[in-house]
Amino acid sequence: MTEKTVSQTKTERLVELDKKHFIHPTTPPKLQAEEGSPLIFSSGKGIYAYSSDGEEYIDGLSMLWNVNLGHGNEELVQAATEQMSKIAYASAFKGFSNEPAIELAEKLAEIAPKNLNAVFYTSGGSESNDTAFKLSRFYWEQKGKPEKRKIIALHNAYHGVTVAAQSATAIPAFHHFAGSNIGEVLHATPYLTECELGDKSHPEYERSIRHLIEKEGADTIAAIILEPVQGSGGVHIPPEGYLQAVRKLCDEFEILLIADEVICGFGRTGKMFAVNHWDIEPDLMSIAKGISSGYSQLGGVMISDEVRQVIVNYDGVLSHGFTYSGHPTACAVALKNIEILERENIVDHVAQMEKVLQDGLNYLEEKHAIVTRTRAIGLLAAFELYKDPQENVMFSADVQPAAQVVDHCFDRKLILRALGANREIVAIAPPLIINKQEIEKMISIIDDSITAFTRSI
Repeated sequence: MTEKTVSQTKTERLVELDKKHFIHPTTPPKLQAEEGSPLIFSSGKGIYAYSSDGEEYIDGLSMLWNVNLGHGNEELVQAATEQMSKIAYASAFKGFSNEPAIELAEKLAEIAPKNLNAVFYTSGGSESNDTAFKLSRFYWEQKGKPEKRKIIALHNAYHGVTVAAQSATAIPAFHHFAGSNIGEVLHATPYLTECELGDKSHPEYERSIRHLIEKEGADTIAAIILEPVQGSGGVHIPPEGYLQAVRKLCDEFEILLIADEVICGFGRTGKMFAVNHWDIEPDLMSIAKGISSGYSQLGGVMISDEVRQVIVNYDGVLSHGFTYSGHPTACAVALKNIEILERENIVDHVAQMEKVLQDGLNYLEEKHAIVTRTRAIGLLAAFELYKDPQENVMFSADVQPAAQVVDHCFDRKLILRALGANREIVAIAPPLIINKQEIEKMISIIDDSITAFTRSI
């Protein structure tokens, strides 16, 4: 048999095993069981991922917004190998610690907003947001205000899929899955800046965070959580002044501000953290994904000096933690990841590539009448597909234009993601190491894919 035939035979076997034994996350299970995986990854290098049958794909979403330094980075592999040869895992319970966890904590304090100087480690983003909720409530309990328990999140937010994080997530399919929402999690409409600043005459005031606080009582609200830039909800960039208005609101009513930087953090937006664009300091900051570029499972919650001081004055056992909190191998990988980000000036590179990507999106909007609302901040970008953008007319729900364009891109070996209630948003978030020529190649594929979609309708 030829090498290609061997690969095809191997892939066919893997597809059958996958159908039989692997229940996939965020996937239609019936379709998966019937048809199997459309793509089985076997290797990767840079912005490219390779399938088990030898096909090359541009990873236009950094897998799940997390492979920031691209695939096959040997320095990250070596960092993991060296740490595993020393001690791969060590418990952080009962005060035990390990060198990489301590050194990473110091480094995170150095690069985070200046008031965030301590970290509680988790295994990923959902755990980080759950932890932030718990620590918020714990903080107010220690401050003698145990009634401050409610969490306010925003519509279109995505904060994860553990029970509490899923309750804060306001994307309907996730929010309602398995009826597992907890109480005391509320939702407000995002980006009502004037309302948050106190304009009660605004027609949408009753949907604002400020109105929710007034309605529920500030003495019942523990924290407000928001993504500086909403990711899975549609890549929504806040208007100028909005995050500052929410920070001011939190200060006014003695409410903690949680910034969910799980997608945005570690250079994705052209700053080390997205909050840096608006010069705000949250009280808690959830991190994951790009902290290790996906090479190891790691997350955390950065904690302000004020909140830390309350926590460290607690005499009892902090009854919260994960088996892999402070995992030495994961922390060693994260340390090397941050070293590379700084040494190679990756964050500055992202800021430069933002213009290239936005220029490409502008080209698509000029060429294709259905393309609208293009946007990019760093290498976190999106565009929308409307039947008539000038009249604000969307395609009917059954069309799912972004899903169709994403499928056309996939056929042309580019991986992107469709978002939005009507699958009208195409999200783009390639590895941060992508160059100008590679961005232009992506845009060319998207261009051809939109043309193919337009011809089919």
